[in-house]
Amino acid sequence: MKLYHTSQSVERGYDTYSDMVVCAKSEEAARNIHPAHAWVRNDEEERQACWNGSYGSGWAHRPDQVTVVYLGEADESVEEGIICVSFHAG
Repeated sequence: MKLYHTSQSVERGYDTYSDMVVCAKSEEAARNIHPAHAWVRNDEEERQACWNGSYGSGWAHRPDQVTVVYLGEADESVEEGIICVSFHAG
């Protein structure tokens, strides 16, 4: 598993997410992690609901609007998903 910094600049201002550190198998997998994934069950239908706005906005509208930077290898004890996220509350 690898560590990535993901960020977006589509949604800005209050009640938005600016960036996250995630653990994922690949850059593509990291790009597809939505901050709302932390609040939903781990199934594909709900993951897709995050991207179609069912869980509100506050993040990029599509995965291709997410910038991904590789940080390094994760310790084997780190599970796939969000490690930390920056949220700008209103």
